[in-house]
Amino acid sequence: MTDVAVPMEELKKKLQDEITALETELHVGLPREIATARAHGDLSENAEYHAAKERQGHVNARLGQLRQRLREISMIDASRIPHDRVGLGSTVVVFDVDKGEETTFYLVTSEDADVANGKISTSSPIGKGLVGKKVGDTAKIQIPGGTRELEIVKLITIHGVAGTT
Repeated sequence: MTDVAVPMEELKKKLQDEITALETELHVGLPREIATARAHGDLSENAEYHAAKERQGHVNARLGQLRQRLREISMIDASRIPHDRVGLGSTVVVFDVDKGEETTFYLVTSEDADVANGKISTSSPIGKGLVGKKVGDTAKIQIPGGTRELEIVKLITIHGVAGTT
């Protein structure tokens, strides 16, 4: 099993666990709540009934999102992630030209993003700006606070290949 397979399998399990919990709520818990609310009589003024039906809609929508994300993640082919360029699963040390300091970023899926701990999504502005770059490249990234110029000084890909300047 490759290095990326472990985090991907963990992410798949996390998504599947949430899907299972929501399916149970949708098919067991909510029907029970709706039946109880119906037993109280007039549905037009029954807040419990309307709340349960609204929750049912939210659960259905979330299930759709989770199933789609699980399909997308299942299609990720680790062998197609570059060995010498920034990609999903990379650890990247960058030098911020304007601030004069180094920062380490870990490129992860959007579900695992945790900016406070340096885990950025490949779909975030910084993540998008770094993906595809190699050691020695400089990325000019437009962020809400302006433009940041980040030079890649060290890279460890999911394949374990390291590069430094």
